[in-house]
Amino acid sequence: MKFSALTLAAAIGLTQAHPRHSKHWARADSVQGFDISHYQETFDFAGAYAAGARFCMIKATEGTTYTDPSFGDHYQGATDASIFRGAYHFALPDSSSATEQAQYFLDNGGGWTADNRTLPGMLDIEYNPYGDTCYGLAAEDMVAWVQEFVDAYQSSTGRYPMLYTTADWWSTCTGDAAGFGATVPLVLAAYSDSAPSTIPGDWETYTIWQNSNEYEFGGDSDIFNGGIDGVQRLVAGA
Repeated sequence: MKFSALTLAAAIGLTQAHPRHSKHWARADSVQGFDISHYQETFDFAGAYAAGARFCMIKATEGTTYTDPSFGDHYQGATDASIFRGAYHFALPDSSSATEQAQYFLDNGGGWTADNRTLPGMLDIEYNPYGDTCYGLAAEDMVAWVQEFVDAYQSSTGRYPMLYTTADWWSTCTGDAAGFGATVPLVLAAYSDSAPSTIPGDWETYTIWQNSNEYEFGGDSDIFNGGIDGVQRLVAGA
């Protein structure tokens, strides 16, 4: 999500329609958002708000050894611009347990508070920029790792985290696992001019669609599947 744009763009190219199923019930209304990390050292939050952006996800942590150096400034900038904001964690399932990574995320900005402006944290689990695509884990072990992270986050915050992935990665590395669709909001990366037609697992549709790695003000472009009332409900815990 935040490593090499070229590498990720090539990987996202794998998220074409999967022959097993094609589900999609996207709403006609939508809300612009974006996600950023230290690759955008400065960011025009006021300009993004004026252009219609109303939410953003900001990288906080990776594994159990890395905190994004721009997280605090970005988080404050979004807050000052009245943009709903949340944090995300880049998963490294081969480096430590999911519980350890969830706790590291929570300890370094990934928590949630009922302040009507904080989005639930997001688990970013996708193509491994450092090695094996599936981090050396069998599908059942990957599913167990994700479930452990979800449970740890939910137990601490009372909220289920969002989950960012691609249809191809989810199919390849979890066997297109079901079991998350009823509780975990899906952030689906699929770089295209049209909404994604392949929805992984047992999600009925996506909550947020990352449609491009080029946003006018920097970072990646995200589209919320619904109106601003839906963003507000997600923030509030509905």
